[in-house]
Amino acid sequence: MIYIDGNTLSLKEIERVLYKDEQVSISQKADKGIFDARNLVEKKLEEGNIVYGLNTGFGKLSETTISNEHVRDLQVNLIRSHACGVGEPVSEPVTRLMLLLRANALAKGYSGVRKELIQLLIDCLNKGVHPVIPSKGSLGASGDLAPLSHLALVLVGEGEAYYHGRRYPGLVALQKAGLNPIRLEAKEGLALINGTQAMAATGVLAYLEGKRLAEYADGIASLTLEGLRGVLDPFLPMTHVVRPFQEQQDVAKRICAYVDGSGLMTRQGEVRIQDAYSLRCIPQVHGAIQQVLSYVEDKLTTEINSATDNPLIFPETDQVISGGNFHGQPLAFAMDFLGIAISELANISERRVERLVNPQLNDLPPFLSPNPGLESGLMITQYVAASLVSENKVLSHPSSVDSIPSSANQEDHVSMGATAARHALSILENARKVLAIEWICAAQAADFRGVDKLAPNTRRLYDHLRKRVAYVNSDRSLSADIDQMAEELKFCTESFLS
Repeated sequence: MIYIDGNTLSLKEIERVLYKDEQVSISQKADKGIFDARNLVEKKLEEGNIVYGLNTGFGKLSETTISNEHVRDLQVNLIRSHACGVGEPVSEPVTRLMLLLRANALAKGYSGVRKELIQLLIDCLNKGVHPVIPSKGSLGASGDLAPLSHLALVLVGEGEAYYHGRRYPGLVALQKAGLNPIRLEAKEGLALINGTQAMAATGVLAYLEGKRLAEYADGIASLTLEGLRGVLDPFLPMTHVVRPFQEQQDVAKRICAYVDGSGLMTRQGEVRIQDAYSLRCIPQVHGAIQQVLSYVEDKLTTEINSATDNPLIFPETDQVISGGNFHGQPLAFAMDFLGIAISELANISERRVERLVNPQLNDLPPFLSPNPGLESGLMITQYVAASLVSENKVLSHPSSVDSIPSSANQEDHVSMGATAARHALSILENARKVLAIEWICAAQAADFRGVDKLAPNTRRLYDHLRKRVAYVNSDRSLSADIDQMAEELKFCTESFLS
């Protein structure tokens, strides 16, 4: 069981919820903050105070006062009007993360919602009621208003949701799970949608999958090194000690561990003096990518344990403060940075693919074909990789440098963080396919070199692929093979290092 209190949720716990379906509960430590904030909201209404989000309109309409008899209507009208996202629904993992992260943010105790509302979010997560949330429509400031509104609609028995893989009206999905919709009270509609949980959820998924891909990339690159009879010397510790980036040293150490015992690696001057940069500079490039991942992890860990709605409720000082914690700039930068890093992971992989298949760059059969000329072998896999990395270069244009004013220019600077996170996830999907192509090509090269000469660790990596993708002894369509190995890179949890 994972207990949330708005302050201590970790990425490792999130992995358990995502990949092991671990149940979630509200920590008792959160109760006092939740109750105190709610009590202050009700006190302000009883006293007749005019407070943004409780009894006013929203955005440019914040100067409009709403009577107490209409404060409930105000909240449900808000989510109905804001639920106008477009595009394909976000994936189930992103939806589940949105439910978890929104519940965690509200449990922090600065949002002024009832505990029952937080519990319903958790019940939907635990019982598999997944709101249908269109993927496009957030500006990443004022919160992820459109996507979170689609999530919120289901809580009041509207919208649509998936339950056990089938799409239902929101009320039906709740009922099938044994849940009842909630009637929103003052502040609760705004608290549900004014936050960064759509971009944060997408970002967390992109980070977790990107971290896994970067780790497997070291092994795939090692198999490529053996297929090309790479020079070992650039990976030895002394080079990396004198440029003491820890991540660079770690990658070099992993490469050495992967090829330990290899009969295919060479020493400087034995076959050639130097390898090309895409081989020789793996620690420097992969290490720098690990640095970016560390930066992104830090920003995400802070964000998922933050109060990001508006206004915020401070019972200890009897204040309701309208601020800007919904602004997604920290995540927008982090997601752009992540997209750039994963693009580079694919870029250098594609260059290694070229070295594996190009007969002018190696002494292997042209395009790794047993019958070159009559057959094209793996020639076109490099074309596919080149197409994917080219697309990534477009996707990695920073979203965070753009801003379009909204709400009659009241909200005149926005982060575009949701777009940055969505692009990072798209870049990751492309990168997985590029690394899958390299894995297939490296294994084919190993077959020509002699599989028995592989190091024990890279042999495990080779065997894992060969259980799923047969040796290419004659031309065949490789699309399904590439897709299958990309899925392996997405879901495989096996460690190939002894």
